[in-house]
Amino acid sequence: MSWLVFLDYGSVLVFALTGALVASRAQLDPIGFLFFACLTAVGGGTVRDVLLDRNPIFWIEQPAYIGVACLAAGIVFFTAHLVESRYRVLIWLDSFALAIAVAAGVGVAISLDQHSAIVVLMGVITGCMGGLMRDVVVDEVPMVLKQGELYVSAALAGSAAAWITHAYVAEGPIPLVMAAAVTWGLRAGSLAFGWQLPTYKARPPAN
Repeated sequence: MSWLVFLDYGSVLVFALTGALVASRAQLDPIGFLFFACLTAVGGGTVRDVLLDRNPIFWIEQPAYIGVACLAAGIVFFTAHLVESRYRVLIWLDSFALAIAVAAGVGVAISLDQHSAIVVLMGVITGCMGGLMRDVVVDEVPMVLKQGELYVSAALAGSAAAWITHAYVAEGPIPLVMAAAVTWGLRAGSLAFGWQLPTYKARPPAN
């Protein structure tokens, strides 16, 4: 199994768990669990593949990805009630999924010899779009838009670190590890220590 396939499977699995947790918090039926798990699991990678004109899209080429997402949905359906704080588990699982997906997006773009800006953007899109779709459909404020939290900025920093590492330090899996490490480090710091970017504060107009 190549690094890119491994990262895609990892991203699908962990994002599917977060989608199913959202379904559990919304008290949906098993089909709802499957829907949210699959939507979240493949959403970011689908947008990535469409924009990069990869044909076929990764989960159409290999339907086992959908099987992994469905398995994750089933596990959460039968075990979510055992978790004391499903939201806390959700945000931490989402942070791991973000890191893995950013690395996957960067890796695919690098493998296709894309421009540096596209490499960075594909990392951000792959990492953020699945969770964004999940939260919009369930009618929650998307995690990517939570005030002050490092989310898109963490994905952006991880993607940029991966490209710099690939261009100037080493090729192979090292840039992908760098993408995941930087992304997760920043996102985890935001969750655990309150790291955040300054937010816009409106000021009264001058007379």
